Amino acid sequence: MIAGKHDKKLGRENLERIIEMCVAIENKQVDPFTLNVDDIIVVVKQYFPHWKHPNELELDAEALHHLASVIKIQSEWVKQRSTSLYTDPFLLEEKIRQTSKEGMIRVFTSVWTPLVEFEQLNLHNLAQGLLYWDALEPLGTRWRDIDVDAVEIGSVSRAEMVKQQVLSDKEFGEELECYWQELKLRVKEKGTDGKIDYWDFIGTDTYPETVQRAFLTSFLVTYGYATLEIDRLEETVFIIPYEVPHEAALTVQSASVPIAVSCEDWQKWKEGRPL
Repeated sequence: MIAGKHDKKLGRENLERIIEMCVAIENKQVDPFTLNVDDIIVVVKQYFPHWKHPNELELDAEALHHLASVIKIQSEWVKQRSTSLYTDPFLLEEKIRQTSKEGMIRVFTSVWTPLVEFEQLNLHNLAQGLLYWDALEPLGTRWRDIDVDAVEIGSVSRAEMVKQQVLSDKEFGEELECYWQELKLRVKEKGTDGKIDYWDFIGTDTYPETVQRAFLTSFLVTYGYATLEIDRLEETVFIIPYEVPHEAALTVQSASVPIAVSCEDWQKWKEGRPL
């Protein structure tokens, strides 16, 4: 029970911390499931009977409002994953860690369906094999009609390689530097909060050029010119450029993040449809 002003002050501080956590979740800065809703409801119910002043009731109502918003976010996340039969690898890993060895064995034995196959040569198989080889013509006869034109070994200049679009007319380091400057400029012009949507940056009017820009973007991230912000809940990917390259990106082992750049996704982006 709340006995005095000190306890009421502590209650207001708890509500303010709850609101801050909920706002962080709403802004996608924190995983929505880091908040235990049941525990928060217990705290709110504990202090509610002792609020008398309008500002205290207003603070309580604000906490409930943000808590309802977090519950909605959690519900949408579960609904989306359940309809697509999706299992988050991190949740699956946590569930495996919490399961005992005996429990894992029971699960494994309940779904394990061993396959047994027995292969053995018999007289019929041997006879079929002999008939097959006897029916084949000799190698000299089979390869006699293969017409292969002789091609002389030659050389090709760098200008010709650039013309055939095998090489760029710039050195790769220079091209990557220019691409990095373009990223920073695009973020300033069209980005939000220092970042830009992945497809809005790599997407162009042609699919081959889009693939080439995705290729260069992967090197921007690998060499520490930029980083990716991936929201698994909203299934969005943003690119965040660094003001100066991070040399640690080449010395610290990082996780690979595969991002599909299919022609179908490019067509959806070009038409303004959700990916």
